[in-house]
Amino acid sequence: MTSPSTVQRPRTADLGDPLYYLKNMDTLVSWVAEHHGDLLTAGERAVLGQFFRLSTGARALLARMVMRSGEWFRADKLRYPELGVPESAALAELMGGGWLDAEPLLTLEQLFRLYTLGELRPVFADTLRAAGWPRAVPKGQMLEILQPRYTDPRRLADWLGASAAPVVRLQHMALFDRVRLMFFGNLRQSWSDFVLVELGHQRYEPVTFTPDSRAFQHRHEVDLYLAMHQCREWLDQGVPAAGVWPQLPGPSDNPWLASRRNRLLLELGRQAERQGEKELALQAFAASSHREARLKQLRLLERMKRHREAWAIATAWQAQPEPLNDAEAQGLARILKRLAARLQQPPPPAPPAVDIRADTLTLPKPASGSVEYVVTQHLWHDDAPVYYVENTLINGLFGLLCWPTIFAPMPGAFFHPFHVGPADLTREDFVRRREDAFEECFATLRDGRYRQRILETHRTRQGIVNPFVIWPVVTEALVELALECMPAADLECLFRRLLRNIREHRSGFPDLIRFLPGSTGPGKRYEMIEVKGPGDRLQDHQIRWLEFFAAEGIPARVCYVRWHDGEAPA
Repeated sequence: MTSPSTVQRPRTADLGDPLYYLKNMDTLVSWVAEHHGDLLTAGERAVLGQFFRLSTGARALLARMVMRSGEWFRADKLRYPELGVPESAALAELMGGGWLDAEPLLTLEQLFRLYTLGELRPVFADTLRAAGWPRAVPKGQMLEILQPRYTDPRRLADWLGASAAPVVRLQHMALFDRVRLMFFGNLRQSWSDFVLVELGHQRYEPVTFTPDSRAFQHRHEVDLYLAMHQCREWLDQGVPAAGVWPQLPGPSDNPWLASRRNRLLLELGRQAERQGEKELALQAFAASSHREARLKQLRLLERMKRHREAWAIATAWQAQPEPLNDAEAQGLARILKRLAARLQQPPPPAPPAVDIRADTLTLPKPASGSVEYVVTQHLWHDDAPVYYVENTLINGLFGLLCWPTIFAPMPGAFFHPFHVGPADLTREDFVRRREDAFEECFATLRDGRYRQRILETHRTRQGIVNPFVIWPVVTEALVELALECMPAADLECLFRRLLRNIREHRSGFPDLIRFLPGSTGPGKRYEMIEVKGPGDRLQDHQIRWLEFFAAEGIPARVCYVRWHDGEAPA
């Protein structure tokens, strides 16, 4: 097909160019045509070829219309001076090429979205008067009154007469949605997320795109995604879950699509439960493998007083070898405790108590600055430097060590060259699909190669975006100091917990870290410190990290701060 020349790593346009959005649109469409052309029909490829043969002005106007909401447009409202030609000339070319329907059918609701109250009131004045309504009713009320009387779509001239400002309908919108899906890997992102932003100010890790690494291997998988998206839109629009359930596509052997189906089943179950369709909700939760679905299934069974059924599911879940994440383990333990009491069963063993180290600092109240900054300044010594790192340091070290694994070209991970990180980063199977590669990373922690690997990655990838690395904070000096003072075994322990639930465990790390590079004593040469100012308290995810540190022998404590004015700590 005819298209602008493409390179392996396309560039986004400069926002200083008045037609930057068109150049970005060209890049996007070219990328899909090059990398997913086999998933398009011959007719669809022909349409995209015609897109590139349009004049610049017509193609720019079409891009503007594709980016806007809806498919119907008033021709007199399309005003884009950067086109370089009159809008009427661009419209004529698009209509002549079959891109626009010049006489579309309009429902009453579509008519009301396109025209003002002042334009509509004279047209329907007689109908309102005959129905006993005053001429000056508000627009929304007028639509409600007229809808039962005007149920069929009509052409614009039949609604408003031949003199009304013309309306055109954008053709091929379904194809543009398909292209958008294959580029972004979702329909949540709009064209504006790529076309109207300047991505060139960031550097992206080059990822090799091969047919095997694509999320969509077959056209029917794109169709499956679109069908699931339609089901989700119906749920969002208020269609009853019982009405959506029969339209739900069947299971897929594509792991990425299976994950999306699991999330859809979870949402359908939630809405069915809210709508009183409890059996349907149970069916949806049972069919979903989403991490939240089983807890919701058990809680619903409890509310329905089906305690033995819930007990059987809960005990089987507890016995399976795959470890649970923190939220699952906590939720399951609470359910088992309640069910055991109901059924006179032995209660599950309580987790061992863990003592969290804590102390209190009384300091002068500063005129400005955060409590973390004040504590950092107070604790700092030249031989024991303290850094305010919060979630950045451990995540950053992990990102540097495992960089090639994070950016491995796995199916469903990368769709285009402008990803900050893999699209499946927080999906349940992210680690499982890369397990061998992560184990190879951890092997370097045991044989000593990790230091060189982390520092070399820091030098060679400097400034390239990574979902774990915040470059302004994770400086080379901080990385070198951390590698000098933090044992490799501790790093592996922290990284493994991070991977157990990336969504939850990327946050909750203590605010500060203190290093003791010159220490020769038996203790470890670093300490993590969570700072809590007056009135502040530990959050659940922070408590879970602190309990983990205590159980694993990782030095950490909570520092409660109070000011000299006598205000008590939390």
